[in-house]
Amino acid sequence: MDYQALADKIKIWAQELGFEKVGICDVDLTEHEAELQRWLNAGYHGDMDWMARHGMLRARPHELHPGTVRVISVRMNYLPPLALFAGNLNTPTHAYISRYALGRDYHKLLRKQLKKLGDKIRQETGELNDRPFVDSAPILERPLAQKSGLGWTGKHSLILDKEAGSWFFLGELLIDIPLPVDQPSQNQCGSCSACITSCPTGAIIADGVVDARRCISYLTIEYSGVIPEEFRKAMGNRIYGCDDCQLVCPWNRFSSLTNQPDFHRRNVFSHPDLIELFSWKEETFLQNTEGSAIRRIGHQQWLRNIAIAMGNAPYSKNIVLALEKRLGETELLDVHIRWALEQQRNSPAEKDRKHDRLIRIIQKGLPRDS
Repeated sequence: MDYQALADKIKIWAQELGFEKVGICDVDLTEHEAELQRWLNAGYHGDMDWMARHGMLRARPHELHPGTVRVISVRMNYLPPLALFAGNLNTPTHAYISRYALGRDYHKLLRKQLKKLGDKIRQETGELNDRPFVDSAPILERPLAQKSGLGWTGKHSLILDKEAGSWFFLGELLIDIPLPVDQPSQNQCGSCSACITSCPTGAIIADGVVDARRCISYLTIEYSGVIPEEFRKAMGNRIYGCDDCQLVCPWNRFSSLTNQPDFHRRNVFSHPDLIELFSWKEETFLQNTEGSAIRRIGHQQWLRNIAIAMGNAPYSKNIVLALEKRLGETELLDVHIRWALEQQRNSPAEKDRKHDRLIRIIQKGLPRDS
């Protein structure tokens, strides 16, 4: 078999299936094992027990899927048109949702296309032992992407490509065919540290090292408990994920919009008013997030995140009333609602209002000639 010719065909097929870039690498990730273990030992994975549960299996694709000798790594752009980053972040009465989650859940779409790619390879070769992955198993997808030539690991730990920035999803197809491998990508971050200095909670503690316990994406998506007070103000109006480290990255000037309509912003998130989103009952939440990555955090966590955003918003009587209306539903939600109410009542605008009211009351009680 002409493996180089097959590799060339695979890359053409992958692009026909909607993947913007494709690379191939071997399965040797031993150089990343010590780094992974240090990260786990430091507890940077937070409550994501599954990160530690599988141990070094993440760095051993051939053990994850026996027979694997090559990994086909792919990327698919997700940046939607009219992303409205600044407008959304600068409107504190609206919710900010990470741009990858505005449309359809990417897991199923990428996995479906990877399966089709495997089927095409099987038709060509007659036999194939393959398995597609899209965040669905313990595998170090970013080192594999870098080794495949899809980009380098930026200081924010995401994969960066000089032609596309970082607004893309990754997926892998593990195969048992010894295809020729591509050249790994070389790091081109240089001395830039924009992502590190711009992180709202200081979660990027070293080049390429993120302490998930401080990360807004982790706190709003992966973590289901009481969010520490020290991070609540910094969360601002971010209710699902955070894009700040990508927004400031110079390489994202070269990003392209997605070709997938499924990743476009849903109408329900066109004007994501905090009070309106906070009013959703569970059935409304489930209906509006059907087929979305947001759905997996559940209704209570959704409300918890919005409550914090409402506490960070300028004082509003309607916000206070909306928060008070949900008091008593769950203990977890109450903790965040009480904090939000305290923030609202102590906000500068509310203090000024109370001060003006007090002055008017005093003036009414003073003699006319005072």
